[in-house]
Formats: sequence, C-alpha cells, structure tokens
Amino acid sequence: MSDAYSPVPELNQLAALQERLGGEFISDGFELVEFGEPRHDSWSEAPEFLDGFLPFAYANSSGSFYALWRVDDRTDLSALPVAVFGDEGGVHITARDLRELFLQLACDRPLWVDWAGAGFGAYEGYHRDGDGRAHETYLAWLDEHVGLTPPDDPNDLVEAAQRELGARFASWAGRFVG
Repeated sequence: MSDAYSPVPELNQLAALQERLGGEFISDGFELVEFGEPRHDSWSEAPEFLDGFLPFAYANSSGSFYALWRVDDRTDLSALPVAVFGDEGGVHITARDLRELFLQLACDRPLWVDWAGAGFGAYEGYHRDGDGRAHETYLAWLDEHVGLTPPDDPNDLVEAAQRELGARFASWAGRFVG
C-alpha cells in the first residue's frame, strides 16, 4: 500500500507542498482533496459518467471542484484534461492537462463557474488568511519542479482548452447532465 496522495506524480509533489505550507492556499480557493473521491455523483449516477472523472481539488472557496476527465485510455494521468464542476451548476473543461492548470493557479485569481462557462476573475485576495507567502512558495515550486512561470492571463488557457476540447466534452457530458 502506498502512502502517495495519488497515482499522479505531479499531484503528489503538489500535495507535499500543500502539507508543508500547513493548509494555506497556494492560489485563491485552491485546495487538494482526497484523490478520486466521488464528488460528482449528485450530477449523474451513470457508471460511465462516474468513472469518467477523477476529482482531486476544490477550485474555489464555494465548493466548485476540479477533476481529471478520462477522455481516453492514456496512462499518463497528468496529460488528461481538467474539468471543473460548479457549485451552482455547470461543468466545463478549463485546462488541457495538469501543467495548464498549474499555470492557471500561478495567476492566483478566483475561479467562477456557472452553466454558461468558467473563467478566472480579478484577484481580490479575500480567500487568503496569510501574507501571500504560500503563493510565492508555490511560484518557486512551479519554476523549480515544473519549469513554468505564470501566464499573463489564465483565461487564455481556458479558452484554448475550450477551443480544443469544449465541444467534445459538452457532447459527452451532455448525455448525463441536463
């Protein structure tokens, strides 16, 4: 039995960082939760839908959450697209893979999700209890472990993911979610 957070090495590294930071947010509202624990079972009971996602983190402080979408049978789970389930409705693709999500988190902006779409708003800072050191530590981690620096606008990555995968995802998810 492994003590690893997940079968995804990149998420295991992020979990170690989160633990080291004592639960402070690395990005506005983002927090890892038990990997693979069904959080989407109230959306549909269809086995294909339930098996199609691997939830792994809260996306904001209001209960929206991220899940890897099993778009196909690839073995590198970090290469799976990232979906977000809105606490008030809507489920959308927000990143083409974990690397893109990590870049979005580097912008430290709150995520909004509704039936019409998902995107990042302006940074408001109200979800952070500390002095911002956790986010600065995350940025250093991102550069050191992943070799990435923040993009100018995380919504550019959301739009790219939507262009590439949005219609396919909407068609697939639409079979289960009204």
